[in-house]
Amino acid sequence: MEIIKLNATNSTNTYLKELIKKEEVADLTCVWALSQPEGRGQQGAKWISEPYKNLTFSILKKFDVLPSEYHFLLNISVSLAIFNALKKLYIPDLAVKWANDILSAKKKICGILIENILNKELITNSIIGIGLNVNQLFFEGLPNVSSLQKITGRTFPLEEVLQMILKEIAFNLSNLCPENFEALLEEYHQHLFRKDKPSTFEFPNGERFIGYIRGVSQNGELQVEQEDAVISSFRLKELKLLY
Repeated sequence: MEIIKLNATNSTNTYLKELIKKEEVADLTCVWALSQPEGRGQQGAKWISEPYKNLTFSILKKFDVLPSEYHFLLNISVSLAIFNALKKLYIPDLAVKWANDILSAKKKICGILIENILNKELITNSIIGIGLNVNQLFFEGLPNVSSLQKITGRTFPLEEVLQMILKEIAFNLSNLCPENFEALLEEYHQHLFRKDKPSTFEFPNGERFIGYIRGVSQNGELQVEQEDAVISSFRLKELKLLY
């Protein structure tokens, strides 16, 4: 797996997307930036990361045949790979928060942004952007955010953590196929934050309600049980799970 190490770039996802337009880039190439001032998260949110303290990187994954209907399979696979890598680092109380944030002790330590490039109904390339808070200690105005060092009290060598994550992602993606979807979804559900617990949700208009997460559908919609045992499905921009 080739690693392109940059001192700084506005966005590793953008850098990688521009790179594949200019030249042939090998499968699983990783672009790692020590500083990324304009990193992006889900729904257009900005990913704030202190330079030289955290991991901000993107991976190119090429596909021969992956129908776009299985896009959430990729999210699950990457989320579980990072989960397993952090488990090997003895990070406590890990969970996956829908759709693909990684939590420790109920605080966000990692975000994932996957951008797929399509040809008709097939995913040909995926740009997998990952931001992991490693050694940053202060997150002003972000009470639900933490880092590996803040949680464990240990300082982590960035490159070693990166290599562990890349190894897990490469392994998971090498076994990525629709036939494994149900087994991977079941594993994802085992680690899903707030599953089967009363939780507070918020609609875009600010309205809130209490419900129970019962799972995630194969297309990535959150399945929430509301009053009268009615289960409704929500896409990412339709509902926010509050801490």
